[in-house]
Amino acid sequence: MANGTLLVQTAAARQSSPIAGVSVIVTGDGFTKTLLSDSEGNTAEFSVPTPACRYSLEESNSTVLPYATVTVVASLEGYRTVTIEGVQVFPDQLTVVNAELVTSAGEAEPIPDPAVLIPVHALYAGTGGSGPAPIDDCSDSSEGGVEVLDKVIIPTKITVHLGKPAASASNVTVGFQDYIANVASSEVYPTWPEQALRANIHAQISLAVNRIWTEWYPSKGYSYNITSTPSSDQYFVYGRTIFDVMKKLTADIFNTYVRKTGTVNPYYTEYCDGKTVTCPGMKQWGTVTQANNGKNALQILKYYYGNDIEIVRTSNIQSIPQSYPGTPLQAGSTGTNVFILQRQLNRITKDYPSFGTLTVDGVFGAAMTATVKKFQKQFGLTADGIVGRATWYKISYIYCNNYKKHRP
Repeated sequence: MANGTLLVQTAAARQSSPIAGVSVIVTGDGFTKTLLSDSEGNTAEFSVPTPACRYSLEESNSTVLPYATVTVVASLEGYRTVTIEGVQVFPDQLTVVNAELVTSAGEAEPIPDPAVLIPVHALYAGTGGSGPAPIDDCSDSSEGGVEVLDKVIIPTKITVHLGKPAASASNVTVGFQDYIANVASSEVYPTWPEQALRANIHAQISLAVNRIWTEWYPSKGYSYNITSTPSSDQYFVYGRTIFDVMKKLTADIFNTYVRKTGTVNPYYTEYCDGKTVTCPGMKQWGTVTQANNGKNALQILKYYYGNDIEIVRTSNIQSIPQSYPGTPLQAGSTGTNVFILQRQLNRITKDYPSFGTLTVDGVFGAAMTATVKKFQKQFGLTADGIVGRATWYKISYIYCNNYKKHRP
């Protein structure tokens, strides 16, 4: 047997201010531990018996859960009780539990928050990995033009849809670093070699930044940036606990992304476990082997994605912008946004020649109004010749599909 470490942090929900004096009860296999949060909202760290480390390092292991699970209950008079089940503690690793308490002021009886149930780790269950690389992604234009957003940004926050794209599910907005640390904790084991973890986190960041740069979901009419579903994007478990090593590595490299040499766009870094699922991209278990063979994170990424990739660090950290200019474009409009629309419509015309080819001059004239009306009629939009939000994103979406058909 080995031991891992658990730390519980208590704070007021939506305020992030620490709460002292919270009673924390941790229950595991054969033990119960009672703790109290201090003035900074932290309990004392304490050891939890875990399986041996080797079980989380052996790809062949499919019979022994490589971590211990505990239940954490946090309570304080005047607040709703928080229960988190299935907290994962790995050998020689620190797991941080964030218990956010909601005030019960005004309630006749304190109402417990719904219990958070952390599912079996995706790597053990074989349910993780990323969605496949999009076949209609226009982000790698050989023409070097501005396709969707005008620059690559690292978002301060990201909105995640907690389900498949078309499913009825909640959207949550979280800090980008918190999102990546969550994905890393959900996708791979914290006991892995550091360079393997770094390679995986680089891939997780780049995939998310690709989704943002291409406005993948907004262009389809959705009000979020990415989903929590591996078959579509990558695994995110809302409310799960985070491994300290993932938090620290994410803080170091969150403003990096992978790209092909000579391009601007973030590369869609498809990946899978390589054990229960195969894919053309990075194999999660394979990163362990590569790291043990002495490869660093960049070398591991090149092994899977090709020698023509690089890791870029950017200082463009900001709220997620929108390519839509904010006001409709119509007859008489001029400028860069009209120029972009003309280029995109001309590419779309290769599949719909009746739309007519436009002069790319940045001037929204009568010919462009006629083309926009034809486009709108073709795709079920109000045919008024005005490019509002719905028409803008529909043009972007059809352009991306069309781009793949006709790229050199």
